[in-house]
Amino acid sequence: MAKRKINGVLLLDKPTGLTSNSALQRAKRLYEAEKAGHTGTLDPFASGLLPICLGEATKFSQFLLNADKTYRAEIRLGVRTSTADPEGEVIETRPVAVGADQVRAVLPRFLGEIMQIPPMHSALKRDGRPLYEYARQGIEIERAPRPVQVHELTFESLAGEVLTLLVHCGKGLYVRTLAEDIGAALGCGAYLQALRRLQVGPFRLEDAVGLPELEALDLAGRDARLKPEFILVADLPRLELDIDAAWQVCHGQAIWRPGLVVGQRFALYGPEGRFLGVAEVDEDGKVAPRRLLAS
Repeated sequence: MAKRKINGVLLLDKPTGLTSNSALQRAKRLYEAEKAGHTGTLDPFASGLLPICLGEATKFSQFLLNADKTYRAEIRLGVRTSTADPEGEVIETRPVAVGADQVRAVLPRFLGEIMQIPPMHSALKRDGRPLYEYARQGIEIERAPRPVQVHELTFESLAGEVLTLLVHCGKGLYVRTLAEDIGAALGCGAYLQALRRLQVGPFRLEDAVGLPELEALDLAGRDARLKPEFILVADLPRLELDIDAAWQVCHGQAIWRPGLVVGQRFALYGPEGRFLGVAEVDEDGKVAPRRLLAS
């Protein structure tokens, strides 16, 4: 089957039990797409919003990797597992004598910039190998704590031994490490039982489509679910170019504009508001193209 040069952003509602890469490959097949990539992994046990970039949109996927995210986290109190999630073995159980007031009292400790030790069962690399490979061999690698940002931590419910929180955070936060640390602060231990991603940058789960719904559509119906590439850089300031400047930029030339700051990034738009790509102000104070649409 011939592959299509299809471009755009698919907001997928990833189901549980599927790796992010498996979900990506299924979407890629449904679109008969030449090229596809996702913008930040969700663990197999987790579900929710997984933005998938097709074709030319993959050039701008990096702009979502650093975006804020919102999750609904179900935390099982009184049990710790080897991976801090449901995929690990139970390593400790403790009685739970915790009420909603106690939970609300400890949550402020985890707001703002906090230090987190990345989990061993993660894709972070040491000497070219992901940490989870060492973990599977029973090797513990020393990890330095690193700063992560928690913007909001909202108590939703405490039903028996299951605590549900809304977590609005910056890049690099491990929600299962947060769950484990909250369990330690409550004195009963905990692991992350379920996780659903509700938001990535400007994208929301309510605008996403599930795989069964996508499979039920024909190709035209699937294409209609795609968002344009420029939506990935919607938070960058716009720089409108006339036909001459657009020609220069599209041929790899930097252009001068007054009052620019080195390192500043712009979304470039040509005549008739057509999205061209992304540029950055270089050391000479010129707008230099960095990522451009092929067409």
